[in-house]
Amino acid sequence: MKAKTQSFDASTITVSNRQRRKKINARFLKRVVAALFEELKIDEAELGIHLVAAKEMARVNWQFLQHEGSTDVITFDHSDSDDASARGVTIRAIHGELFICVDDAVKQSKEFKTTWQSEVVRYLAHGILHLLGYDDLKADLRRAMKREENRLMRMLERRFSLAQLSRAAKIGA
Repeated sequence: MKAKTQSFDASTITVSNRQRRKKINARFLKRVVAALFEELKIDEAELGIHLVAAKEMARVNWQFLQHEGSTDVITFDHSDSDDASARGVTIRAIHGELFICVDDAVKQSKEFKTTWQSEVVRYLAHGILHLLGYDDLKADLRRAMKREENRLMRMLERRFSLAQLSRAAKIGA
């Protein structure tokens, strides 16, 4: 599948749909990302979003983390932490990639009695929070991250019908 890129001010978002289980409305997904950036006050971003199947996610998980099997989301932070501080700039910026497993979203949506679209958006929010420095390795940090993730999901669910993630974008929209 061809990657689609869109810019928002000083941000570039690229969506690459490399799975075939579900149709994804990349334009809608970018609108969701833009809303997250606005809510989280992210001034600059370069974000690659790769929507993959379980087989590819398992390969990425093993290749980069030496973990077996698929997982819901893997975040790669490509930011240079010294770059902004060296210039004396106080911007909130992220630069990274998210690998989101649509197969895992479908499976977990049944387990958590939600929709696969909501799960994909949750993984997106989770990955962006990681790029902002949130951590979920320790219980107290995991609780703080989960609270913020839940807050973002409530905001997004009020603002968007997440079912639109699976609808084809209208021409001219």
